[in-house]
Amino acid sequence: MNLSNKPKEKIEFNKLQKKLRRLTGQAIADFNMIEDGDKIMVCLSGGKDSYTMLEILRNLQASAPINFSIVAVNLDQKQPGFPEDVLPRYLESEGVDFHILERDTYSIVKELVPEGKTTCGLCSRLRRGSLYGFADQIGATKIALGHHRDDILETLFLNMFFGGKLKSMPPKLLSDDGKHMVIRPLAYCKEKDIEAFSTIKEYPIIPCNLCGSQENLQRQVIKDMLQKWDIEYPGRTDTLFTSVQNVVPSHLADTSLFDFKGLEQKEDEFDRLNIISL
Repeated sequence: MNLSNKPKEKIEFNKLQKKLRRLTGQAIADFNMIEDGDKIMVCLSGGKDSYTMLEILRNLQASAPINFSIVAVNLDQKQPGFPEDVLPRYLESEGVDFHILERDTYSIVKELVPEGKTTCGLCSRLRRGSLYGFADQIGATKIALGHHRDDILETLFLNMFFGGKLKSMPPKLLSDDGKHMVIRPLAYCKEKDIEAFSTIKEYPIIPCNLCGSQENLQRQVIKDMLQKWDIEYPGRTDTLFTSVQNVVPSHLADTSLFDFKGLEQKEDEFDRLNIISL
C-alpha cells in the first residue's frame, strides 16, 4: 500500500512496525534466539504471520549488532490448487534468498488418515521432518516459525482442555534428537497487530485448505473464547501470557517437577528449645 499520500496512515504504520520490531527484538534477546553467524531458515507458509516474521527479521538484520543471514523456505505440500507462483514472485521482488521445497505430504495424509479423522497430527510430523531435513541440507543453524503470542495461549488451553497437559509452545525449542533449534521470534507479538501490519503491507496471502479438521476446529473454539475475553475483560489475555512466564511448580501437582514426598516441616526454634528444657 502506498502511504506517501496518507500521512496519518503512515504514522500509524510506523508506530505498528516499531512495536513489532521492539517486541520481536525483546523476545530474541530474552531467549537468545539469534547469535552471531547464525543462518536463519525462515519457514514461509504464505500466511500473514510468516510474511510479517520475515519482514521484521529482515528489518532487525539491517540494524542488529551481530551478523546473521536469512533464507526463506516454503514447503509445497502439493495441495490441490496451491498457487505455486505466488511466493517465488513475491520473494524475488523483495530480493530474498529462498527455496521452494516440494514434498507430496498431501497424498500421504489422504492415503493414511481415514475420511473424517483429523489430519493435523500426521501432517505436522511430515512437515516438521521435511523442514528439519532441509535445514541440514542448507546448513541452517536456526529454524524460525511464525507463531505469535495468541498461538501460545491457544495452545496452552488446547492442551489443558483436550490433552490433559499444562503445556504450550515455547519461544525456543530444541528438537527431540538435539540437532535442531526452533525459534519463534513473534512470541511476544499480538495477532491483531500482525494482522493490521499484514493488511497494510498487502501481502499475497495463501490460505491453507488441507486441514479444516478436528484440531483446527478445537483451536477456533479456543480462539473465540480468548477474543471474547479480550473484549469483555481488557487485559485478561495479557495477564494470562504473563502467567506462562511465571510458573511455580510447588503450587501445581506434578510430582516429577517438585518433590512433594520429600517435603518436611521445619521445627519451630521456640518449640525445640522447650522440648530440650523438659
